[in-house]
This record gives sequence, structure tokens and C-alpha cells, in this order.
Amino acid sequence: MPTITKLYTMREVALHNSADDCWIVVDGKVYDVTSYLDDHPGGADVLVSATGKDATEEFEDAGHSKDARNQMKDYCIGELDPTPPIPEMEVFRKDGLPFSFFTSKTAKVWAIPAAVTVLGVSIVAAIIYARKK
Repeated sequence: MPTITKLYTMREVALHNSADDCWIVVDGKVYDVTSYLDDHPGGADVLVSATGKDATEEFEDAGHSKDARNQMKDYCIGELDPTPPIPEMEVFRKDGLPFSFFTSKTAKVWAIPAAVTVLGVSIVAAIIYARKK
């Protein structure tokens, strides 16, 4: 039966980028190695320099043993989300529109009287036109 694993984006991983909160990505898996910093044979600085990013290349270049790879399982908290990020939409302010007058408070106050005036003039014009025929 497949196991359910938590998915993280690189943006989420990047937020955990200090010695007090140290996440790394290796081969698409996300590891919280904060508690392992003091025990790392290469020193904490090696892990801290890779914090918040994909450290697969650095990990492979170091030539870790099979035991080290097995020990990593204890620190795995999830996997990197393989779906591409959705671009954020731009938000425009109302007052940036070319018709911003119609959304202003002044226009809202005068909208009803202006509409009544236009309607009244139209009715009077229609009555005058009807009488001429």
C-alpha cells in the first residue's frame, strides 16, 4: 500500500534557511536536519550552507556511505512538490482604471440624482415629440 507523504514547494523549503531551522532537499526529498547539525561528521557549517535549497549535487559530491543514506530516512519530512508553480496574478487598484471617476465616492453620491435627471429629461422629450405628431 502506498504511503502518503507531505509535499513541499521550494518556496516553503527556502523559508527554513537557518541553523535554528534547517531544511535541505536531496534527490527530491525534503529533510529537516536541524537536530542533526551537531552530529554531522563534516560539521554543521556544511549543512547550514546548503540550508533552504536543493543540496543534491553537494550531497553526491561528498560521497556519502550507504549508512549515511540510511540514516537520512530519520530526517525525511516529505517530498518536493513536482508540479510547476502557478504564476501569481497581478492585482490592479480600482483608482488605476481609466474610469476611476465612476468608482469614486463623489460619483456614487451623484449617480442617483443624475440618473433621475436624465430619465426625467427623456420622458419630457418623449411627451413633446408625441404631441407634435
